[in-house]
Amino acid sequence: MANKRDYYEVLGVSKTATDDELKKAYRKLAKKYHPDANPDNKKEAEAKFKEVNEAYETLSNPEKRRMYDQFGPDGPQGFGGAGGPFGGGNYYSYTSSGFNGFDGFSDFGDLGDIFSSFFGGGARTSSRQKTRGPRKGADLNLNIDITFEEAFLGVEKEIVITRPETCDVCHGTGARPGTSVTKCPICNGTGTVKQVQNTILGQMQTTRTCTNCHGTGEVIKEPCDNCKGKGTVRKQPRIKVKIPAGIDDNQTVVLRGEGEPGEKGGPKGDLYITVRVKKSSVYTRQGTTVMCEIPVTITQATLGAELKIPMVDGSTEIYTIPEGTQTGTKFTIRERGFNSISSATRGNFVFTVVVQTPKRLSREQRDLLEQLARTMNEQPPVKKRGIFG
Repeated sequence: MANKRDYYEVLGVSKTATDDELKKAYRKLAKKYHPDANPDNKKEAEAKFKEVNEAYETLSNPEKRRMYDQFGPDGPQGFGGAGGPFGGGNYYSYTSSGFNGFDGFSDFGDLGDIFSSFFGGGARTSSRQKTRGPRKGADLNLNIDITFEEAFLGVEKEIVITRPETCDVCHGTGARPGTSVTKCPICNGTGTVKQVQNTILGQMQTTRTCTNCHGTGEVIKEPCDNCKGKGTVRKQPRIKVKIPAGIDDNQTVVLRGEGEPGEKGGPKGDLYITVRVKKSSVYTRQGTTVMCEIPVTITQATLGAELKIPMVDGSTEIYTIPEGTQTGTKFTIRERGFNSISSATRGNFVFTVVVQTPKRLSREQRDLLEQLARTMNEQPPVKKRGIFG
């Protein structure tokens, strides 16, 4: 698959662009490339129009923009399959809604409002279709804490979230069983009411949301007793989430379809889970590299020794340090660090030798060290006498 163009380049903005700058650039390009405005070059305009919408959908969403800035336009490899700029797996897949014609952009607000100023009545028809048509449910966000070792190995967690779910009694219609939702008699099901006013400049037509149906185009005469006409009830389901091995602090896992239910048969939203990794008392991390300090004795550092190095996964690695090792010397055990989420590579394990000086010595140990000092032409330590000699 060909690489996608950089979304900032598509919109013609910098990576530090504000929401207002993004919206301004999007409106300008949407008007420029809308197929209705390019009847002589409709196919190419449709492709550019799709690209502009995809870029704006990602960059206008704070979570998706943060992940896009982190992983780029092709998304993190190994975080799920294709299907949008960030992949499409069931777990930890960074996703976007993709493109679905010119009337189905649920994440852009009301495109009818944008295009009505460009193309007149045709765009208002699109606005009515959006109001009455399927809409994707809202996304949800939460944080989860895991240990350093769980981030290294990967872990499956069970979480409890509070979210609205489709009512089991009315199946989301909001109407009492045996009854049905009816078309609003005020707006005739359009969700909007037009008003014409005479001014000194002539007649001016304005459109407002219908106050009888609140823009839905439908009226519930007999609400469901279970959900009170809302079509949803709040529940606390238990959900299992797979945290991939190698995930870093403040990275986000996305569970598709675990957000709030959609409207009018639209798909569910997504659940964004920000992972917070607790600090370890033994190890630290730098990218995919694991680092720690290993204490050794003077004799081990002087003569060389075989050390048992504790790995993050609970195993041990035998490593031989050479004689004459100085404190602060670093040694590397290759490919025993973190897995890389964005590629098939693995980091290294780096340990730093810290030579420990004994605080108390036996008489025999002290004599041996004094003899060693003499052979090395060193001045032996002066013995302290008591106060009475």
